[in-house]
Amino acid sequence: MRRQFILTACLLMCVASNRAHADKVDDYIRVQMQRRHIPGLSLAVVKDGKVLKAKGYGLANVETHTPATAETVYKIASVSKQFLAAGIMLLMQDGKLGLDDKISKYLDDLPDTWKGITIRRLLTHTSGLIREAPGSDPYKVKPDDEVIKTAYPLPLVFAAGEKWEYSNVGYFTLAEIIHRVSGKSWSAFLTERIFAPVGMTATRTTTTTEVVSHRACGYSWDDTELVIAANWLELRPSGAFLSTVSDFAKWDAALYTDNILKSSSRDQMWTPVVLNSGATHPYGFGWFVDDWQGHRRVYHSGGLPGFQSEFDRFINDKLTVIVLINTDEADAEKLALNVAGFYVPALTPPVLKPIPDREPLITAKVKTMIDGFVGNNLDMNLFTSKVAAGYPEAAKSRMAVKLRSPGTIQSIELIEHKDQGSDHQYRYRVIYKSDSLFFIVSFDKDGKIDGWGMEPE
Repeated sequence: MRRQFILTACLLMCVASNRAHADKVDDYIRVQMQRRHIPGLSLAVVKDGKVLKAKGYGLANVETHTPATAETVYKIASVSKQFLAAGIMLLMQDGKLGLDDKISKYLDDLPDTWKGITIRRLLTHTSGLIREAPGSDPYKVKPDDEVIKTAYPLPLVFAAGEKWEYSNVGYFTLAEIIHRVSGKSWSAFLTERIFAPVGMTATRTTTTTEVVSHRACGYSWDDTELVIAANWLELRPSGAFLSTVSDFAKWDAALYTDNILKSSSRDQMWTPVVLNSGATHPYGFGWFVDDWQGHRRVYHSGGLPGFQSEFDRFINDKLTVIVLINTDEADAEKLALNVAGFYVPALTPPVLKPIPDREPLITAKVKTMIDGFVGNNLDMNLFTSKVAAGYPEAAKSRMAVKLRSPGTIQSIELIEHKDQGSDHQYRYRVIYKSDSLFFIVSFDKDGKIDGWGMEPE
């Protein structure tokens, strides 16, 4: 009996030891989920073509207590753009269109302002088209071409190629070009030419009526509790798909081969766009392209009510990190970058150090603002008249809850100061006993607060 007791005690000690040495990535993810009120998260890490991790954390559905797994299906939002871009590249490989073709070659009845826009300009968000079409309503289902036409009367934001500015209308238009050129719906074309050949069996367009196995429910954090997020009815080509981290791992593998996209096509997709001035912007075709800590990165983020997504590929390191989350309150990009650092230490995000505070009066105003939020006695004289007149009580309450929820504030420190024209932006670290967050405040030329926000560290 004594021997059995000792054996049992040893086994328990071994279990405790294993837990103490649990996977650091798992530990990190669970801590962040608790801090950021994340109900469910799925993660995949691929290194040198090998899936090192593909698993879920938390709950895909809180009501049914369904665990999140690598097969949980999430809305991926704007990460979808790379598939629209890939569809265009496939049609180019087929010889059915050219990247510098004017879109008027494929679309009828365009306004004169649109006729000089090329496919390349749509792909790279340099077309000058507005971000959202006036006829785009997330709670109404409309044909794509009908939505696109509501943007026709609007002037261009800038001449094509002059600047970079994100445009979902541009990706609606690319989807319509895929439809016109292929003779199929853009969703059918992408399924036939990408998802089916790659084996991405769970990837499909979003739907509110069809049964989708392993579908995650989307949530938002409403001050003090989790609530079910709004469910958009509109099928937006700019953020159209559902997928899983397992399917994304398959897509990642395909991007190392010429099976779908030729190397020349991939190179073009991952090259920064050249503006008319000759300057470049770090966006290719459906992908952001830049260096992170001196390492080449191609990536895209996505966000919709109830969901966040991130797909990061560190090309030279042959490392990919995919994060899908069923809340809109998280920062999927930051999570992905921190996870990358566990596998390639050189990718670990730098710790931002405090800088000398040469404007103590500004910092005093920020402290007064934060104390006002926390104590529900906000001094509206700190703000511009426009902000002070239009800031609702509900928004004050939400900010107060966010600032109070990590506990009692210990101190704040200045991390960054940037001049943005007539505005001056300051980033502070708000320090709690066991947490911290960034508080960003902008002041106008008269020293009045005209903008602010928070983000996790």
